[in-house]
Amino acid sequence: MNRALLLLSLLWVAGMRTHAQEIITLKRAMEIALINSPDLRQAELSLERSQRNLDAQRAGLKSLFSFTANPVEYSKSTQFDSFNAKWFNGERFKSGSTFQIEQPILATGGTLFLTDNFYWQYNNTEKYDKDLEQYVPEVSREFYNGLRIGFEQPIFQFNQLKYDLMDIELNYENTLLNYLLQRLALERNVSMAFYEVYEAQMSLDIAKSELQNNEESYRIISNKVEGGLAALEELYQAEVNLASSKSSVSNGQVSLENLKDAFKIAVGMDLDEDFMAMASVEITPVFVDQKQSVSYALGNRMEIRQREISIQQNQFALIETKSTINDFQGSISGSYGFSGVNPQFGNIYNTPTNEPNFAITLNIPIFDWGRRRNLIKAAEATIQSSEIDLENEKRDIIINVRQVYRSLGNLKNQIEIARLNVKNAQLTFDINQERYKNGDITGMDLNLYQTQLSNSKMSLTQALIDYKIELLNLKIQTLYDYENNVSIVPQELVSPTIDIN
Repeated sequence: MNRALLLLSLLWVAGMRTHAQEIITLKRAMEIALINSPDLRQAELSLERSQRNLDAQRAGLKSLFSFTANPVEYSKSTQFDSFNAKWFNGERFKSGSTFQIEQPILATGGTLFLTDNFYWQYNNTEKYDKDLEQYVPEVSREFYNGLRIGFEQPIFQFNQLKYDLMDIELNYENTLLNYLLQRLALERNVSMAFYEVYEAQMSLDIAKSELQNNEESYRIISNKVEGGLAALEELYQAEVNLASSKSSVSNGQVSLENLKDAFKIAVGMDLDEDFMAMASVEITPVFVDQKQSVSYALGNRMEIRQREISIQQNQFALIETKSTINDFQGSISGSYGFSGVNPQFGNIYNTPTNEPNFAITLNIPIFDWGRRRNLIKAAEATIQSSEIDLENEKRDIIINVRQVYRSLGNLKNQIEIARLNVKNAQLTFDINQERYKNGDITGMDLNLYQTQLSNSKMSLTQALIDYKIELLNLKIQTLYDYENNVSIVPQELVSPTIDIN
């Protein structure tokens, strides 16, 4: 019932103010801000960039097909035959292509490959004939095809392929966390700005109501003075009260317009667009358990996950330092293929040639003057620093949740006290307004009761708004919506990632 009356009163006030005003709810304000906020847009672009990088890295784990064409290659040169101490001419024309498939192996960090090299070649060279004691032309026209399958595998070192994927996944998750934190910060800022406008509207409406009461009081005292039923100084005091009320209305209007401009900037609205904030500040207190809230916060807070990501990345850096800086490492490579050469295309493999290949390479460091040891110590110190940051973050979160919990309990009491004050102030004002009409009290006395009523109404409104803001703060602190009893942790943050070990 109270909410319905509040809604009707706000709509009536809106119609009285101007027909051009747009009615803005908190939900609508957030929708506008999500579209227009430049900070959130930047965070969205960073998230998209990280997502694209992750997609590209995952695509790189699939088979890579490549084709290289060399349609024309021609050369003609004069060369020196050092054995016969004579110069001779050589001419060469070649046309061919290479097809290759590469398959990275995520589990080991190695690579499988398949290569096929095909070309046709024309050679015209001068060969020295000992019998004739001169160079004679020798022409060859041949088709060539070589097929080879093999592998390359690093050994005694960490898996660079898996590390790169994990690093990009962590970067994406960190960017996602930044984006979600930006959204929560935006929600808080918009809510604060929205309720500031709403409070200014209520303050202005109360000031206008106070002005109406003082105008009525001024009318009554004027009639009494004219009839000789009241002293002239009562009229002077009524004029002061009336002027003060008009000043309060004017100040309230200026304050409201300034807060509206700040709100428009916060949500990205057109500065020339007029609006009225519509909200229901009636609240239903929710039950909050302190230990449960701390548990939600420690389990859900994205800042903790960011600290954990920092530790993981520093651990990867330590592994990389140990594995790449003057460390014993090596590689194994092997392949098997066969090739054929023949002037006739169909006879290329009449007499194929087998081409096996196998190699083991080892890198054995001897002495580096302590370079590797110092780099490892530096990386370990960075990890310890990140772990300290994580513990500090957890302590700060626990303290903040406790403070919000205590504040909510206190605000509940303040709301009840404020409601009782409004009720008593209204009854007191009504009684003394009748006494003023009967001439039992002065206008100055009535103005005190009027001010008391106005202040009590504003105190109640402020207490209700403070409770809503603090409840939103608890939602941000714990990532749990106590009003709807649901967790707001995004599903993207609970998806599994690849283990580097």
